[in-house]
Amino acid sequence: MNEFMKSGTGLEDFKGISDFIDLKMLQNILDNFARATGLSFVTVDHRGNPVTEYSGFTKFCHKIRSYDEYRENCYKCDETGGLRAAVLGKPYFYKCHTGLVDFAIPIMLRGNYLGAILAGQTKVEESYNGKVEYITTKTKGWENNIELEEAYGEIDEVSLDKITSTAYTLHEISKYIVEKEYLNIVKQQLNNRHLKYMEEEKKQTELEKSLKEAELKALQYQINPHFLFNALNTICRLAYIEGATKTEEMGYAFSEMMRYVLKKNTSQLMKLKEEIGHSKNYLKIQKIRLGERLNYSIDIPEKYYDISCPFMMLQPLVENSVKYVAEVRESGGLIHIKGYDDGNDLIITVKDDGDGIPQDKIKDILHNDSLGISSEVSGKEEIGLANVNKRLIHFFGDRYGLEIGGQRKGSTGTVIKIRLPLKIGPSNYS
Repeated sequence: MNEFMKSGTGLEDFKGISDFIDLKMLQNILDNFARATGLSFVTVDHRGNPVTEYSGFTKFCHKIRSYDEYRENCYKCDETGGLRAAVLGKPYFYKCHTGLVDFAIPIMLRGNYLGAILAGQTKVEESYNGKVEYITTKTKGWENNIELEEAYGEIDEVSLDKITSTAYTLHEISKYIVEKEYLNIVKQQLNNRHLKYMEEEKKQTELEKSLKEAELKALQYQINPHFLFNALNTICRLAYIEGATKTEEMGYAFSEMMRYVLKKNTSQLMKLKEEIGHSKNYLKIQKIRLGERLNYSIDIPEKYYDISCPFMMLQPLVENSVKYVAEVRESGGLIHIKGYDDGNDLIITVKDDGDGIPQDKIKDILHNDSLGISSEVSGKEEIGLANVNKRLIHFFGDRYGLEIGGQRKGSTGTVIKIRLPLKIGPSNYS
């Protein structure tokens, strides 16, 4: 329990007495006590506001509170009685300004005053009168009011022993109710924390596994084997048919791509310049292979080149466009990569003029709860997009996941947007 209080989840998380007491149940208890003892009861919060109905409220107290000159004294007695009981931490007995005996039962939890049960509105036998002191100055003049005098005369005497035993019995009941409810709340919150911790631990384990697979199997997951075979075949055909210029260009681009893909990077973060170079090499090879079926442009200013980004971030996005735009056409496929900033983030868009990604597939890619590869997401291109999305969120936070615009009425093509923070603190690295 002490560890729970030290953890920062304490009484400050709750609004008041109603969080710890079933007020309907308490109302029934007080109604029954009023009928059994002839005493009056009401529960107030820590500000003195009633939170239960009056139980057994006397005719005299009802009437005297209807007079402006007496009402404030009644409220003052109630307020002062509750506060003194809170200071003592136990029932406090006193006479109100008219001479009736009242008592206040503090409702406390871990030293915090939640409210009080105010009770009494009775007379005591003459022999006990000297044992109970006035809580405030005695009010004079009300005895001359015939209506009040008659109502006062109707109030029965109750022994001080009966008042005392009633007060302490209710005190123990209120303590039990509050402590029991508080322990239930503590258990529930500790259980919720444990479940949340287990969930976060599971997510962390799955993410670490995903990142490890991304590092060790980058070639398998991110580079389509179909592309590798096409590239090698094209190199062979060019070597046979023509001179060495394009063959050298394609071979060099392919060599640089493989060098980058197989690079070991324990932080999983690279400079954007390297990602752009890798994507340029990929597009250069695809342009040679596909000819007029593919046209592309890259417009990312050099001032952004030193920004950090996840390893293999751009190429899966570009590969998706190549497969679904250029490879399925006879000519005219267009891919445009652009970079700009909004003052806080670098925004990179990969835009094509294809048919667009269906909305249900976008949902599978971006909103799958699993950190692994979803069985609902088919194709290595979609796997690559999902992997990029997860890693962006891991490194930079939820707002940095991919944004994908797919098939919508009146629009064509796909626009994939990446956000990267212009400045990255040490906490972003893992």
